[in-house]
Amino acid sequence: MGGNAWTQTGPYQRDPEAAFRQAREETFARDDHGFEGRSIEELWRDPAWHEYIFTGGTATVLDFPSMIEATDTDNDGPFLRPLTDDEVRAWSPGGRPTYEEWDEALDSGRLEYPDRAQGNCTVLYRDGEPAGIGYWGVTAD
Repeated sequence: MGGNAWTQTGPYQRDPEAAFRQAREETFARDDHGFEGRSIEELWRDPAWHEYIFTGGTATVLDFPSMIEATDTDNDGPFLRPLTDDEVRAWSPGGRPTYEEWDEALDSGRLEYPDRAQGNCTVLYRDGEPAGIGYWGVTAD
């Protein structure tokens, strides 16, 4: 099997890790994938959740236990990593990508999907102001 590419948007917070945690909580509240009654932190300690994620995953931010630093070059997921400013400017020269610019960059390949069991994120803007976070990744399977 090959990993599946996915995209998701979530609420903006100044702290990217806080935004990621909020996106995971909201995503899990919409669909607990049959693992109700536990927190996301508890799930990541459960071998059944690991099996679920690594053999199919959710194709959402739930596929990651944590976020690493933007400058971390570790290639052994699962992890979510925000883009650096230089990485954003490579496909959004103004450095303030809109939802449409992000979507088009992914569709055109100017913005690449990460390797399996990895995800990226970046702030998305509306009228020059932060309006959300764009998440994209590839499942581990």
